[in-house]
Amino acid sequence: MRWAQRLKRVFQVDVETCPKCGGTVKVLACIEDPPVIDRILTHLANKNLPGLWPESRAPPKQRATLLQ
Repeated sequence: MRWAQRLKRVFQVDVETCPKCGGTVKVLACIEDPPVIDRILTHLANKNLPGLWPESRAPPKQRATLLQ
């Protein structure tokens, strides 16, 4: 099973479909080396990029259905 299929199955995250147009997304690279990932994230954290690190928040509360 490919990693994209696992993400979709376990977390209901479809990384192969564009959220804007619904088209197919092609994965160009998969970076798995921890030191490389750390370098990339450290580099991005040093940039002033709005929206890159959204504030954490709790998941939305579901409305309870009242049985009458």
